[in-house]
This record gives sequence, structure tokens and C-alpha cells, in this order.
Amino acid sequence: MRTTVGDVVAALTAPAGQLGQTVDELLFGEPETTVTGIVTAFMPTQRVLEEAHAAGANLVIAHEGPFYSHHAGFAKTIEDDPVYQAKKNFILEAGLAIYRLHDHIHRYRPDGIAEGLIEALDWARFTVRHLPEAAIIEREGTTVRAVAEEVKRRLGLSVVRVSGDLDAPCRRIGLLVGYRGGGANAIPLFEQERLDLVICGEGPEWETPEYVRDAARQGRARALIVLGHAESEAAGMRLLARRLAAAFPHIPVRCADEEPVFTWI
Repeated sequence: MRTTVGDVVAALTAPAGQLGQTVDELLFGEPETTVTGIVTAFMPTQRVLEEAHAAGANLVIAHEGPFYSHHAGFAKTIEDDPVYQAKKNFILEAGLAIYRLHDHIHRYRPDGIAEGLIEALDWARFTVRHLPEAAIIEREGTTVRAVAEEVKRRLGLSVVRVSGDLDAPCRRIGLLVGYRGGGANAIPLFEQERLDLVICGEGPEWETPEYVRDAARQGRARALIVLGHAESEAAGMRLLARRLAAAFPHIPVRCADEEPVFTWI
């Protein structure tokens, strides 16, 4: 059975329907190319691309783009950079197709990236509401510290960052994946959703973390756990790999994980 890159892209975009402005696009490759294997990844790093090629896969589906910016146009500003040139040359020489799947998967219902994180945390039974920007979780009889330790264990993380009182009771949690931890997204949710804790991927450090610090100083039990951008979204791409394997059982599909981008010393 022949499946093309275009066939896979159609399956990826169908759940969200037609979007207007979007960063999702086929960055390399042609829609008519027959797919020999699929690798999903949070980020199409040099190592991920090398692993995909070595495994015989010719389609990489990545949540973020390959060239260090949310917008593909940034690549034009670094065309003379040797890192950019080497990576682009490898993609072309390896004959890899790269499809960026960012906006569509976030518009699945529920959000496909958030759904993957909830599954990895085994919190589906605690999820009471899905908002466009957050999932609302309800727990009983736990604390911020206990939740932080549980998250580390279930996601295999060595560290998370916490702002607020670690020993404060925690019942209502807002889960915000990726770059949704900024003040405009996170801060209103504390009041609107009666949250005790926000868990996010990342956001400006002088926004939500400082709000939580002031709240704690005022005696308000509000806390923040910061996972890291990739750490909050990689599980969504693992879930996508399993779904693609079920949809295209004749094609080898796997998710390529990366090591944390930072070393903590």
C-alpha cells in the first residue's frame, strides 16, 4: 500500500480543519513522495534528523521548526551561518521531508499536545475541563511539593522549577503546555478557575513567577511549576506517533526523544 507525504499531512490536519494563518507547512520534501517511515519529534534537532535517516524514515513530523524560531522566515537571516548550512545540507542530502505540526495539533479537541501530557501524567481521571489554553485538573489531599515530585517521576525529569509555597495545599491545577506560561495566559486563570497551582512549559520569568511570589508574600496559596518547553510538549508528540502507527500500520512510526537542552550544574 502506497502512502505519500501528502496523505499523512492530510490525516494530521483533518481533525482541526482548515486554519487561516498558520506556521504549519511542509518545510522540506514533496507531497508526492512515498513515505518509507515516520519519525515524530518535539524538535527536529540534528540528532533527531540523523536518527530518522539511519532508521530509513523519510518523513519527520516536528512540533517546532528546525531553525530556531517560531517563524520559518528567520532562516533567511542566518543563511551564512555554518550550523544552519550544515543542517540544511544534511536534510537535503538525506532526502528528508519535514512537516511542521504546531497549530493544528493544538487545535485538536482536546488539544493534542496537552492530551499527551495528561496521559503521561496519568491525570485523565482528574481532568474536569479543557480550555483553549489550559486543562483544569482537580486533585484531593495533596500539596505543591507532592505534585512536583509526582510530575518529575512520571515524566522522568531530574528537576522542575517551583515558585510559591511548596507545602501549600493543592486541589485545582491549571496545566498549560509550551509557551503558555506567560502572565497574559496564566495569571487570570488563578482567579477565574480558582487555581492553587499552574503547571506550564515556560514563559517570561518576570511575569507569572513574580506574580506568584507576590501572592505568596500576601498569604495567598498560589504556586507555579515550570517544566520546560520541550518537557511539557514531548509527550504530545509521543501520543501522535502511536496514533499515526494505528492509522498507517504498514509504515514504521516512532517518536525520537532528545536529551534536555540544558545541563544543570
